[in-house]
Parts: sequence; C-alpha cells; structure tokens
Amino acid sequence: MSFSHLGLSEKVLAAVAATGYKTPTPIQDQAIPHVLARRDVLGIAQTGTGKTAAFVLPMLTMLEKGRARARMPRTLILEPTRELAAQVEENFARYGANHKLNVALLIGGVSFDDQDMKLTRGVDVLIATPGRLLDHFERGRLLLTGVELLVIDEADRMLDMGFIPDIERICKLVPFTRQTLFFTATMPAEIRRITEQFLHNPVRVEVARPATTLATTTQLLARSGRDAFDKRETLRRLIRSAEGLKNAIIFCNRKRDVATLHRSLLRHRFSVQALHGDMDQPARMAALEQFRKGEVTLLVASDVAARGLDIPDVSHIYNFDVPLHPDDYVHRIGRTGRAGRSGTAITIVAGANDVKAVTAIEKLIGRTIPYMEPPAGMAATEEQAAAPSARERQPERTHRRHADSSRRMKRPAASVSRIDEARLRRVAQPAHARADDGDASHLPAFLLRPVTVKA
Repeated sequence: MSFSHLGLSEKVLAAVAATGYKTPTPIQDQAIPHVLARRDVLGIAQTGTGKTAAFVLPMLTMLEKGRARARMPRTLILEPTRELAAQVEENFARYGANHKLNVALLIGGVSFDDQDMKLTRGVDVLIATPGRLLDHFERGRLLLTGVELLVIDEADRMLDMGFIPDIERICKLVPFTRQTLFFTATMPAEIRRITEQFLHNPVRVEVARPATTLATTTQLLARSGRDAFDKRETLRRLIRSAEGLKNAIIFCNRKRDVATLHRSLLRHRFSVQALHGDMDQPARMAALEQFRKGEVTLLVASDVAARGLDIPDVSHIYNFDVPLHPDDYVHRIGRTGRAGRSGTAITIVAGANDVKAVTAIEKLIGRTIPYMEPPAGMAATEEQAAAPSARERQPERTHRRHADSSRRMKRPAASVSRIDEARLRRVAQPAHARADDGDASHLPAFLLRPVTVKA
C-alpha cells in the first residue's frame, strides 16, 4: 500500500517519493483521509509512529489553495518544546519542497523582531510554543481570527509542562469553525476533558493502546547502589559492556543532575553532550545536531528530549533515574526501536523508591521488566541495591559528631573558666608535683616543662 490512495496532491506525493518513503505508517494511513475531509481528528499513537507526517502531508495539500495575509496565519501548530517546533518546521521544509509556502517559527530564545518581520509578511503555517505565541498576541502583533486549521501536538506533554490553561485560552481565540487535529500518546483524564471541550465530533484514530511500548525495544533493569557515585559507576560499566551500542540517550530527572553526569562522563573520556531546559536555544540545537550527525556518542538529557524528537537510529536508552511519572517511561524508551529498528532500554534501579516506581511502570505498560545480568566486576545483589551505602551512612556519623561538638560549645561560661583555672594551676605546679597528677597525663610534653609565674 502506497501514499497514492490517500488523496494527497501530486506535489506532496513527489516530495514524499523524493525522501524515499513508500509506505505510510498506520497512523498516517488512517488519519490523512479524515484530515483531507475536513474532519476533527483525535489521534492516539505511541511515539515514533509518524504522527508529524500524519498532519504535515494533508496540510500541504490543503494549503495549495489560498494565500496568507499579514499577521493572520492560515494554520497554527502548537508544540510543547522548542525542539519539537523546530523539528516540525524541518518536516515542512522537506515535504514542502515543491510548494511556495511561508512558514514561521515562534519559540523562545529568538529575537521578537525577527519573528515579527515574518508575521508581517504573512504566514501560511505558524508553528509555535504556547508561551511565545501568547506573548506576540498580547503585544498586538498577531491575529488568530484567520486560523482555518489548529493542530495540538504532544498534548500529554503539554499537560505535564503546565500548558493546559494556555491551550484553553488559545482555543478560544481561534475561530469556532476551525478544524482541529489533536495528537497524544496517552489519554489522562485532563486531556480527555480538553478533547470533549474543543473537538467537534472527532474521528478517533488509535493505532496502539495508550501507554504501550514498542515491541522492537528490549527493556531491562539494572541494580545499583543508592548513592550517585555508585549509580555513575554502574552506568559507565553498562555503557562499556553494551553490545552493538551505536549511540545512546541517558535520561535524568533533574537538570542539575544532567550537568553533573555530563561532567563525570567527560572526565572518564566518553564522547558526550548535554541537553536540558536551562541551556539557551542555540546551544540546545547544536547539541542535538551533534548527536544526530554522530559527532558525539552519548546525549545526557532531561525529559525535554523524551517527547517526539526525530532521531531515527538510537540504539540504546539509559534511564539514569527512574522516571517520576510512569508515562514518561513510555516516551523516553520510545526514542529507540523506531521505524522497525531494534533497540535496548536499560533502567538503573537503586533502592526501594525506585522499585516502587518500576512497579507503577510495569502496571502501566502491562508487562514485567526483567533484571539483566550484571557486567563483570559489578556487584548487583538485591540486598545491596536496597541497603544504604557507606556514603549514605557517613552523614549520620558526621551529624552525631557535629551534635556532640555543638553541645560542648554550649557549656556555661562559668564552667569553662573553672576548667581553664585548673589547667593554669597544674601548669604552675613544680614538675615533680605534676608527675603524680594523673589528670595531667593527657597534656602535651611542652606544657609539662616548669615555668615561673610572677606573683
């Protein structure tokens, strides 16, 4: 089955053929005819199934008629992160090679004036993150009354990032009669409420049940000690012993842990780059491009890299931290095993809290994740993983020492002066008298020398 039966224009079919794609994915095969029929679509598909092309290709066909007006985009695509927005722009450039369409990207970290110039010329496709879009609207530089088609992509990621109030506001600013395409990988209750509120009799396209993982991905667990040093050592051993490792994304829960782990891997001479939300946009795009081109082997990232990024050939995923939310696990390991390729996802489990989080993940995905055999030289008993390490116990001893010293510091001033007076009297005694004094045995030798004290 080819793209020719989906109703796409000749220009789009030619561009698809030039990229080498011959067969549509299930989400593309089911969604594109409904989009061309001007129906609202609710698309539910796991990551890596071609959701982006499922709305880009029909949009290009539909935009061949009509023209853009200044500050009034014809279509609007909302993305949760800058990287996803830039990736959608790349898709329009690839598949729209035979079209003369104006595409604008509204994201943070880029000059307002440059973006405003593009809006003034008129845009057929506006790709934006919610915050920057509303900034332009509030400055009076953007009108949304001409939007014919609204795409909300990675909706569950929007929910995680707190963008749902912004999405609700934007949906009220665009015309009521617009067509809406809504894509998500999971369907929490809040996302279901949004679809019921803003989609009109949508066609539901579901090619995989929510929160499923790709069958081509081998999922494993690796035990580790609980402190950060042990976890970093475990990760290094896993990377060095991995079979067929071409490249890998390593996920951390916190941005500061991304930076710490990045420095540690550099010290151990790994080819590694970092990606997290506190980096400026040029640095983020440069790191991502280096990883895509194979200039670096490892990418240490926060969940900013977990959703929708098109890195087609990632061989391994390492969860340095077990995800805080089970849904995030599905998105993280979805970066590997894409387009029919095989992949490996390994999660480091360190302590009882991680075990509980893994149990929640297994319940969500409906399968048990096995523990892997430890690499040579790495202890991996269940007792060691659950027991506190020596580094964790040390602060308790330090705390007790500090408590003891603080109690000594809080002695009354009178008692301190009495002790000092007693020591002075012992020092002033003749040497033979002090030698019989058992209390002076702890004094250093220089204090035992006889001294002359003036009356």
